[in-house]
Amino acid sequence: MVTIRLARGGSKKRPFYHLTVANSRNARDGRFVERIGFFNPVATGGEVSLSVNQERATYWLSKGAQPSERVAQLLKTASAQATA
Repeated sequence: MVTIRLARGGSKKRPFYHLTVANSRNARDGRFVERIGFFNPVATGGEVSLSVNQERATYWLSKGAQPSERVAQLLKTASAQATA
């Protein structure tokens, strides 16, 4: 099954996540099919905290990809930001 999930990056105590489309059997930070955005939970000042390629996310969801719980929340937030 294909999932849309977060892959952790960044340094210790400064997390940074990529939104990736991957086979559910692969490791969290391992092999992926495509990167469709990023999430920076510790963004400060003028830094962008969330960026999602809505077109690609919609494509993968239409093909049956299952988002994780957190990614589903982030996609909802990103679509609200895009319409505002």
